[in-house]
Amino acid sequence: MPALLEIDGLHTEFRTGAGLVRAVDGVSYSVAAGETVAVVGESGSGKSVTALSVMRLIPDPPGRVTAGTVMFDGRDLLKLTEPEMRRVRGSEIGMVFQEPMTSLNPVLTIGRQITETLEQHRGLDPRAATQRAVELLTQVGIAEPARRLKQYPHQLSGGMRQRVMIAIALACDPRLIIADEPTTALDVTIQAQILELMKGLSRDRGIALIVITHNLGVVARYADRVNVMYAGRIVESGPALEIYHDPRHPYTVALLRSVPRLDRPRQARLDPVEGQPPDLTRLDGGCAFRPRCRLADAACAMSRPPLEPVGKAGHSAACFKAAA
Repeated sequence: MPALLEIDGLHTEFRTGAGLVRAVDGVSYSVAAGETVAVVGESGSGKSVTALSVMRLIPDPPGRVTAGTVMFDGRDLLKLTEPEMRRVRGSEIGMVFQEPMTSLNPVLTIGRQITETLEQHRGLDPRAATQRAVELLTQVGIAEPARRLKQYPHQLSGGMRQRVMIAIALACDPRLIIADEPTTALDVTIQAQILELMKGLSRDRGIALIVITHNLGVVARYADRVNVMYAGRIVESGPALEIYHDPRHPYTVALLRSVPRLDRPRQARLDPVEGQPPDLTRLDGGCAFRPRCRLADAACAMSRPPLEPVGKAGHSAACFKAAA
């Protein structure tokens, strides 16, 4: 299946008082139409910065994309002018931001925040835009949509605000949606509803979906493929079932061990990932996961392992021990 989005060798840096932060360090992956790709990792691994780089939303200064290509439907997004990129955002690529309470404008009604997108990108008049907004809120499972359009973000629950964010992302029928931690701060029941909604929309409309998350339970149920990120790089990539059944990178193994499981005794202690994520201003030439890895040896300090094929087709890992 041809790729709708293809990221190749993406580098994004931030200039800070503490030094140069390489937040995204040579990331490459693709997403096909109708496919759900999960990007997994701890906070600070580069997941969200990669997404913001694709959307050209990195603030400059202090950040900038220094290398790579982001091909979307045959166009390199990094080479578009700002007016051209504004026509892509919202219209062809929708984004569900991490925290809806800070992403939604607190002084505008829910209705205005949806209709603004429709008027800007689709040229609808206010009446038609309002009608479409009611349809969108109905599609994302919000009751009494006409009444909700008149309300403000603080009058809605966390789950409803997240649904509004999804409605805004869907407003112009985009071909790709990037969802950055779409279930953060929601209880597990609402999490499941939001994820089922997004997966259903992806399946029914053929929308490509990138889900950024640290929740490996999300990955198991909803993703087709998984990219595991650490210190700005992809350290393991492959089909979701393959990643779960045969993880090859020690970081992926550690993440899976830290997840609560129903098949373990209730008294069993969780096995957390030891140590802390690295300081990105002080990375050396070795494997960035080395200080936290139970398998690390002298070779791991000499150079960074490349992302290479392991196991079944489509599965790759950046670890000298991955093939063992």
